[in-house]
Amino acid sequence: MSSIAHMKKFPISKTVAQFASYFTQNNFSIYIVGGGVRDWILKRDITDYDFATSATPQEVMSLFHKVIPTGIDHGTVTVLFKGEQFEVTTFRTDDEYLDKRRPKSVSYITSIEEDLKRRDFTMNALAVNTSNGELVDLHNGLIDIEKKTIRAIGDPLIRFKEDALRMVRACRFASTLNFKIDVETKKAMKELSPSITSISGERIHIELFKILEAQKPSIAFIEMDESGILPLLFPELAACKGVTQKENHIYDVFYHSIYACDASPKTDVLVRLAALLHDIGKVETKKIDEYGNITFYHHEIKSVTLAKNLLMRIKCSNQEIQKVTHLIRHHMFHYTPDFTDAAVRRFIAKIGVEYIEDVFSLRLSDQKGTNDTIHRENLVEFKKRIEILLIFIC
Repeated sequence: MSSIAHMKKFPISKTVAQFASYFTQNNFSIYIVGGGVRDWILKRDITDYDFATSATPQEVMSLFHKVIPTGIDHGTVTVLFKGEQFEVTTFRTDDEYLDKRRPKSVSYITSIEEDLKRRDFTMNALAVNTSNGELVDLHNGLIDIEKKTIRAIGDPLIRFKEDALRMVRACRFASTLNFKIDVETKKAMKELSPSITSISGERIHIELFKILEAQKPSIAFIEMDESGILPLLFPELAACKGVTQKENHIYDVFYHSIYACDASPKTDVLVRLAALLHDIGKVETKKIDEYGNITFYHHEIKSVTLAKNLLMRIKCSNQEIQKVTHLIRHHMFHYTPDFTDAAVRRFIAKIGVEYIEDVFSLRLSDQKGTNDTIHRENLVEFKKRIEILLIFIC
């Protein structure tokens, strides 16, 4: 028997116990559900708690003074309790999903068992009884977590027909958790991948930015590629597959791009996004001369155009687009020790003081994605010269 199967009870905090008592004292059941339970099992930081209850939204609102009807049409409200925000959703079953996003209607039920059936993946279909901290696992979620497997609940075709974004979420979880997608689940993703085009740019934006917060976003993009999602969501990136580069590059443009993304600072998703898209213009600018030499002249300019179109498509803000495209436009800078101070000042003026750190980060990740090595010496010298001049400029 696995160690996970014998886990101790979920630790119910004093605040959560007090919160739950409002329900149990009024004969309602309430469970902690979703990612918070999964992350506790994985010993990851729990950022928030989600709850499922037999109480209807109206009944929840009658129990507490401060309640926000955040998704009341689908049974969800947010309770403000002792300085915390708790999202509470009524046990429910979902009607037909007409837009591959949301059910046409929901029906409230009193059973946690039925409620867990409608969730996406087994690892997310765990619940904790707030009365005693005991785990409820009806779909072998604990086993799949131990196997590091992402498996759809029941028939994966049905799960993805209900909400096509679940396919992107599977890829996102693969990268954030370093899990593998179950064979049958992935097979269903390949079959239903065309339906991903029905998902709004705003929802893709949210998932993409969560992927960029993973330790290795490359895992998600490889999963997207293998399941047929990538060319439908990000054709500019998918087109980079098989585009070979110069001798010092050990990867094609696609793998170079996703590994450069991995090497970028995890703390700044926009720098990571710039790293992901910085070379997508190479597909259209690649030339091979009569001697077999490969060139990508002005690929950074083409990359800016393609990146801007992609970012607009997924509804990025003007500020996000401006920063990402600015970094892409200037990622090809070169420095030699014979630069005059005037040349360094021109570089500062062109890049902008506020982007100096980011453009250097992008350049280092570009190097890492080229042949898995970084040559810092030249850049360190250049940066020191910039810092010295900035003392006088500022």
